[in-house]
Amino acid sequence: MSAAASDSPSDFSRVRLQGISRHYGRRRALANVTLDCAAGVVTGLFGPNGAGKSTLLGVLSTFVRPSSGAISYGDRTAEQWGDALRSRIGVLGHDLFLYGDLTAFENLLFFARLYGLPNPGEVVARALDKARLTDRAHDRVGAFSRGLRQRLALERALIHSPQLVLLDEPFTGLDDASAALLIERLRQLATSGAIVVMATHDFDLADGVVDEAVCLSSGRLVPMPGAGPLRQRYRDALSRERA
Repeated sequence: MSAAASDSPSDFSRVRLQGISRHYGRRRALANVTLDCAAGVVTGLFGPNGAGKSTLLGVLSTFVRPSSGAISYGDRTAEQWGDALRSRIGVLGHDLFLYGDLTAFENLLFFARLYGLPNPGEVVARALDKARLTDRAHDRVGAFSRGLRQRLALERALIHSPQLVLLDEPFTGLDDASAALLIERLRQLATSGAIVVMATHDFDLADGVVDEAVCLSSGRLVPMPGAGPLRQRYRDALSRERA
């Protein structure tokens, strides 16, 4: 086992992006983005559609390679971490990566075994309990509502206790009770020392959980200083950017 693979996740307490840009041909998705995300903090990414939020999450996840700039996870780059890094990252995106023909239990069991977790059945049982889906454990996921699939997918993303959690519009399809459950889980993650980065358009729900907020506008990072409601801080940030 490499030194990187043997490190404790608690050593990975910060992610830094420095001057990150990403171009797709002539289109600029990110422009010189510098951002620091710390353990125990929920960072909210806000911005209009097409502003670069999903691209930034893709860069953080290592699935999108930046065109320029540097990113470090703790004291190492992604290349220095090697394959061990992806086992420290959990991603919930628009594609939920669930199998409709499998039950909720079977879906989570597949990912628990994929990560080589000990006692995978017990891990899955705890995850289903956290999602309030124990009573649906043996139902096919194809019959679930979007909200139930979203709750299950969150536990799929967290099954291996990642240090860096990346969420792209996690409130999609959730009713009030499920949204409250997600907020509770996000607070638990921050308390446990995870680094959480969430892109969302839902200001009212994000107000209850986001610790640090930034805005993306045409690929550029815009600070959202202040302590007021996120919606107003977002509007003020875009106004300053466009002035």
